Formats: sequence, C-alpha cells, structure tokens
Amino acid sequence: MADANQSENGTESPLRVTTDIQLDHKLDALRRRLIREAARATDLLKRSFEVLLNSSDEGVQEIRDIEREIDAEEVKIEEECFRILALQQPFGSDFRMLTFCLKVNSDIERLADHASSMAKISRKLKEDELHWPPALTEMMQRIPVMCEELMRSVIHADTDAARDVVARDKIIDRLDKQTFKELAEIIEKQPEDASKYMLMYRISREIERVGDLLGNIAEDVVYLVTGEIVRHENSGNKKQGPS
Repeated sequence: MADANQSENGTESPLRVTTDIQLDHKLDALRRRLIREAARATDLLKRSFEVLLNSSDEGVQEIRDIEREIDAEEVKIEEECFRILALQQPFGSDFRMLTFCLKVNSDIERLADHASSMAKISRKLKEDELHWPPALTEMMQRIPVMCEELMRSVIHADTDAARDVVARDKIIDRLDKQTFKELAEIIEKQPEDASKYMLMYRISREIERVGDLLGNIAEDVVYLVTGEIVRHENSGNKKQGPS
C-alpha cells in the first residue's frame, strides 16, 4: 500500500499542514474579515458624499483616517490569503474563495481610496454656492443603493443581487456622460466658475470608477458561487438593467 503522502505514480505529494476542518475555519474567518472591510469601505463612500454636500474639515480627516485603517487591513488579508495558498494548496471551491478574497480585497481598498479623494476635493469647493448638476446628484444617490445591493450579494452569495449591481453600473456610466454635458452647459453660462465645476467633473469620474469597482466585485460574487466568469459577457445579451 502506497504511503499516504505519495501519489499513485510514487512521487511525493505536498503535505497538508492542517485538516479540511481547519481550512474551512480559516476560510470562514477570512470571509468574515472581507465582509467587515467591504462594509467599512461602502460606509466610507456614503460618508464622502455627505462631506461633499456639507463640507467639514473634521469629516475629511475622519475619512482619511478610516482609509488608512482599510489600507492596513488590505495588506493583512492579502498576507493571510498567500499563507493559506502556500500551506494548504486548496482546490475547487476553496481555491475560488481564495482568489475571490484576493481580488475583492484589492477592489475594496480602491473604493476607500476614491472615497478619500472625493472628500479631499470637498475642501476646494467649501463655502462656494455652486449648482450641482442633476445627473451628478443622481449618481451620488444611486451609489449607496448599489453598495447595499452589493453587500447583500456578498453576505448571502446572492447572484441575482450581484447581477443587479452589474446592471446598475451601466446606469452610472450613462450618468457620468450626462454630467459632462450638464457641466459644459453650466460653464458656458458661468465661465468665471469653470475651475470649480471642473472639480465637480473630477467627482463624477471618481464615482464612475467606484461604479466599475462595485460591478467588478459583483462579477466576482457570480464567479465564486457558480464558477462562471461573466466579465466579458456581451452586453447585448444581458437583460435590461433596473431604472
């Protein structure tokens, strides 16, 4: 009878450092950490919109402090993923969970970066009475809804909610283009405030990238649950997105 650590052809196979039960516990703990990080980052985005509309130096500093904490946690989660990969050599659904954690962990950190960037822009708009374009205002209203839907998909492994987030990202893309048109019209009427309104377009671009990241994470949820890669699905074959 072959040794338990040898394959059928006689070559030595890698040792499992811990049991399957221990691996399950490690992956479950990793998933919980990722969910906490995602919740903090999505809350930070909502807070950044509040700061944009009601600028306060305290709010900006609070966002930057939390962003640094998310940065530090991102590194720790990544290190734990690599540790499990090196010591346990998972496969199948366990491997999908680890690749999911690695990819989503990076995207969550970038969400926090965008929240911080938008908060810093608010300092340059402080105390200015400017007209916020309707399309940009709508973007700021839609992103929190996307965040809630995304958290539902991550926590409950809900692929329908995940696909809904992907569809909503298409709406954010359209609103970003509409914001550019609206701002161009405003600047034409108020050229003296052009620099301020260009800062608003920077905000629109930040939000558009946030939408992309939320969509990316949602696509990864679909991959985690089904093993299906939907990133390059033909948009023409997708169902009509939500209004």
